Amino acid sequence: MEVKVLPYPHLRLDREALDSNIAVMAAWCESRNVVLAPHVKTTMSAPIVRRQADAGAQGVTVATVDQAGILLGWGYRNILIANQVVDRQGLNRIHSWLTEDPTLQIRIFVDSKEGSAAAASVFDGSSVALDVLLDVGAPGGRTGLRTLREARSLAELVGSTEGLRLVGVAGYEGVVANSREEVIVSAVDDHCRNVRDVFLAVADLYETPAPVFSMGGSAFPDRVIEFLPTDSDVPGTVRLLRSGCYVTHDHGTYAQVSPVPGLIPALAVRAVVLSAPEDGMVIAGAGKRELPYDAGLPTLLSVRTADGTGKPDATGRIEKLFDHHAVLTGATGIDVTDIVEFGISHPCSAFDRWHEYIVTDSTGETDVWHTNFHRESIEATTSEK
Repeated sequence: MEVKVLPYPHLRLDREALDSNIAVMAAWCESRNVVLAPHVKTTMSAPIVRRQADAGAQGVTVATVDQAGILLGWGYRNILIANQVVDRQGLNRIHSWLTEDPTLQIRIFVDSKEGSAAAASVFDGSSVALDVLLDVGAPGGRTGLRTLREARSLAELVGSTEGLRLVGVAGYEGVVANSREEVIVSAVDDHCRNVRDVFLAVADLYETPAPVFSMGGSAFPDRVIEFLPTDSDVPGTVRLLRSGCYVTHDHGTYAQVSPVPGLIPALAVRAVVLSAPEDGMVIAGAGKRELPYDAGLPTLLSVRTADGTGKPDATGRIEKLFDHHAVLTGATGIDVTDIVEFGISHPCSAFDRWHEYIVTDSTGETDVWHTNFHRESIEATTSEK
């Protein structure tokens, strides 16, 4: 669909950079003998996920049962929910999907006897079993077992629980700050080593010929591959990465830490300058509702006039954000009605602000793609008035 007049503000995606990033990461994984099940919570956008699948992704990763439902609706049949699912409604939905089609592959994380019991209360006595991976966490991080002893105990419990099947071990190295400081890299290495130790320690309890060793994140995949178990450690091991943000990369945190050469920032937000109330200050019409700021403020990439003439000497930096306004200070050469383009940090926090976004390429053609963060589970609890 051709977009003749662009509205402001808008999120824009460079399609050629996107396709390049997908190809780069696919090649990076293939050359290191790992498979990629990209974490599609980053975009939740069907055209992007399709491109990732077409490039050889081995299934998809999501964070919630609602996201799993959306991906099933898009036709994906190998889904890893990289999270605990302990609520009755979520477990019932997974059970319903697997019962309707036992050939689906849906797996979840577990890190407690309570979580194991919650899943068993739904799957015990069922014609289908729920595949689970032990979730191994890091001190001060988020979910996940903290010790090898805890992991072994839970693995034995899962193995003795009707309706559950232990199929692997997972970790997430991204709970640390996205930095290449020595202390951070050392913490990442410690976590990767601990996850591998757990994977090896419970190898006798796997109920599959292809146990999964899975790590996620886009900041430290180079460290992950240094600690991968091999077939000689556990025959049939599937070494699976869950990276997501690589797909669009960014101008901020991932540009600073990603070890994968060749990734290109593919996202930006364009906004119009609304006001110049003080010398050296301008106000652009995009704020917290349009711009991610959890991993650093956006950066000014370019300025042009309303008719598209570039202003390469213009300068400015975002000082603070309001709901729908960005305050730029140190501004020179920027006037009211100019168009400013911002580079963003952390793609996950960009896509979930936009139900639709502009897609461009070097030919100047434009299209509109959509995201889908719809909460079907909430809608299902209500009835039409």
